[in-house]
Amino acid sequence: MQSKQIDTVIRGGTVVTPLGVAVQDIAIANGKISELSNTTTYSAPTEIDARGLLVLPGGVDTHCHIEQMSGAGLMNADTFRTATRSAAMGGTTTTVSFAAQHADQKMRKVVGDYAALAKKGAVIDHAFHMIVADTGNGNLAEDIPALIAEGHRSIKIFTTYAKVRQDDKS
Repeated sequence: MQSKQIDTVIRGGTVVTPLGVAVQDIAIANGKISELSNTTTYSAPTEIDARGLLVLPGGVDTHCHIEQMSGAGLMNADTFRTATRSAAMGGTTTTVSFAAQHADQKMRKVVGDYAALAKKGAVIDHAFHMIVADTGNGNLAEDIPALIAEGHRSIKIFTTYAKVRQDDKS
C-alpha cells in the first residue's frame, strides 16, 4: 500500500468543524485537507505548530466588486490580486465577485473576461455573481443557460437603476 504524500501538517490546534471543536492535527495533501486526527504520524515538508490557537474554516465573501466597471464608467480600485490577498489576510478563502454585464455585451464574454482576470491575479478560490443588464442578443436564450450548465449559479437581475433595469418585457 502506498503512503499518502502529505505536504503540510498543522499540529495541535483547536479545530472547529461542523461536527464540533477538538484539539486535532490536520494533514494536507495537494492543497486539500486529507485527514483530521488526534495525532498524526505523518511528517511533512511544512509543519505548523497551532497549539493554543483556533483553526477555523475560511470565510466566504459573497458580495465583491473586483475589477468591476461601474455604471458611471469608473473602474473599481481593487484587482483580483489585491482584493483576494486582502481577503486571505482576514481569513476569507473564497470571494464571489460580480461579473457586471453592460448593455450590448454577451454574458459569456463578460464571465470569460472576469475569469481571465481572476486566473491572472486571484490567490484564493473565487466564483462569479452574474449581473444581467441585457437579456437580448442570445444572452437569455443561449449564454445564461450555457453558463448555468457550466456550474455558475448566481444571477442578479435589477428591477431598479435605469441602465441595468429589466422589466416584464425582457
